[in-house]
Amino acid sequence: MTLLVTFLGYLVLGAAAGTLAGLFGIGGGLIIVPALVFAFGLQQVDPAVVMHLSIGTSLATIVVTGASSAWAHHQRGSIQREWFMSLLPGLVLGAIAGVFVAGALSSGFLGTLFGVFVLLMAAKLALRIGPRAGRASPGRLGMGVAGGVIGGLSALFGIGGGTLCVPWLSRCGASMTQAVGTSAACGLPIALFGAATFIVVGWGHPALPSGATGFVMWPAFLGIVLASVPFARLGVRLAHALPARILRLSFAALLAIVGLRFLF
Repeated sequence: MTLLVTFLGYLVLGAAAGTLAGLFGIGGGLIIVPALVFAFGLQQVDPAVVMHLSIGTSLATIVVTGASSAWAHHQRGSIQREWFMSLLPGLVLGAIAGVFVAGALSSGFLGTLFGVFVLLMAAKLALRIGPRAGRASPGRLGMGVAGGVIGGLSALFGIGGGTLCVPWLSRCGASMTQAVGTSAACGLPIALFGAATFIVVGWGHPALPSGATGFVMWPAFLGIVLASVPFARLGVRLAHALPARILRLSFAALLAIVGLRFLF
């Protein structure tokens, strides 16, 4: 497979991931990781590093897309700075720890865990299990612990953190606008420290393909970033044109198929 054909494939992958992320309103990591696993499989990347490379590359792309999203929310004043600063130490430490946990797991077992996580997200969507609004913040210690859990799981599975952060902030009394905005800001340190740690953990691994630095594949990163951002806008337009219930159930079905594929 030539370099040009491979890069064009990454552009197509990024376009599909961006469109689906915009269409279904959920972080691209749940889409990018399975797509990269498929793409790396076609390229005959060593199965021993496929999951780690997919998750690390997904986090690297979220650094760019997450920064854009966080800036937009900052301009609208929807980031709750005090909560973000309380969560930040836990997010950073959790993200680093999550990567080291991933590095200690085999690619097959990591794929199984990812499949279980995706199935849980599918059930959440299908059953409309949403965050329950709360009234009080648990304080800096509680926020720090929550940040560690959110950062660890998000880095472990290559997602930006919104899936876990939005429900938590809603329970702490945030409005949905504040929860989404602050979650967007939280995704940036998770992705940044997670991707950097994946580079360190995977540095010099003998099974890495050409174009990778540690567990980040740069041609895939570039293709996904270039295509996903503009196509996310297309997905948003499609989302406004289609019934919400059909969108929700369709994405739940897609996630269920992806999760089962990873398990079996």
